[in-house]
Amino acid sequence: MSTVQAAQQPAATAVAARPGRRRGGSRLARRRRRAGLLLSLPAVIVVVALLGLPIGQAVYYSMTTWDGISATWIGPSAYSTALSDPILWRVLQNNALLLLSIPFAIGIPLSIAALLHEHVRGWRFFRSVYFLPTAISWVVIGMVAVQFFALSGLMNSMLRLVGLASLQTDMLAGQRSALVALAITFVWSMLGTNTIIFLTGMATLDQTLIEAARVDGLSRWQIFFRVTVPLLKRFIQFSFVITVISAFSALFSLIFVMTNGGPGFGTTTLEFFVYQSAFAQGQFGTGALYGIILFVIMIIVGLVQLRLIRSEDGEGW
Repeated sequence: MSTVQAAQQPAATAVAARPGRRRGGSRLARRRRRAGLLLSLPAVIVVVALLGLPIGQAVYYSMTTWDGISATWIGPSAYSTALSDPILWRVLQNNALLLLSIPFAIGIPLSIAALLHEHVRGWRFFRSVYFLPTAISWVVIGMVAVQFFALSGLMNSMLRLVGLASLQTDMLAGQRSALVALAITFVWSMLGTNTIIFLTGMATLDQTLIEAARVDGLSRWQIFFRVTVPLLKRFIQFSFVITVISAFSALFSLIFVMTNGGPGFGTTTLEFFVYQSAFAQGQFGTGALYGIILFVIMIIVGLVQLRLIRSEDGEGW
C-alpha cells in the first residue's frame, strides 16, 4: 500500500497544481486585457473626439433648420419630409445608375492587367500610360472630360474625321447623356488604380498552376477565366469595395467641373446634393440631413460587402 501511495502522490500533487496554474493564467490574461484597454484608451478618446462628436452634431443639426448661425429644432419629422421629396429620390437614382458602370470599371482593368502580365511588346510603356489617371487630379480629369465630350470637343472631331458627322452630339447638354459621360469618365479615372491592383495580384499567383493548365491544353483565355480569375478573387473583392466607395463618395470634383450637377438634377449625386443644399442654398440643416443619409447608405453598403466576402469564406458575421 505504501508503494501505491508513493506512486499516486506525485500525480495527486500535479492534479492539485493545475487549478493554481489556471488561476494564475486567468489572472495574467485579465491583466493583459486591462493593460490593452488602458493602452488603447487614448486612441479611443481621439477617435471619439474627431469622429464621434462631429457625427453626433451632424445628427442633431440634421433635425433642425440651421442657417449656419441659428438653429431651430424640428425633430425626426425632418427625415420623413426629406424622404418624401422626389428630388432626393432622383438623386439616389443617379447614384444607382452610376453603379452600373462598376462592372466596366473592374472588367476593363482586369483585361488590361492580363495583357500586361503576359509582357506583350511595349508593356512597360503601356503600364505607365494606364497608370496615368491615378497620378492626375480628379479636377484635371474633369476638365479634360469637358473638352472631350463638348459639342466642339475631341469626340465629335473624331466622328467628323471618320465621316460620322451625323452622330455628333453635346453629351453634356442632356440629362441622361451627361450621366453617361460622367460614368465613362469615372471608369477611366479608376483605370490606373484597378489595373495596378490586378497586376499586383497576378504577380503573386503560383505559376505552376498556370503551366499545368497550359500542359492540359487550355487556351490563353480559358486559363484566364478558369484559373487566373478565381485565384484573383481577393483582389477583385478589394477592387470592388474601393470602386463602390468611390462611386458614392469621390465624384464631387468630377461633377463640379464637368456639369455642376446639371442639366437640372441629371448628374447630381447624393454627395453633390449635400454640397448644393448646404453651401449653394445655405440650408446647412438640410445638408447635414442628406449627409447622414449618405453616411447610413455607406454603412449598409460596407456591411453588405463584408457579408458577401465572409459568406464566400464560409464564415458568419
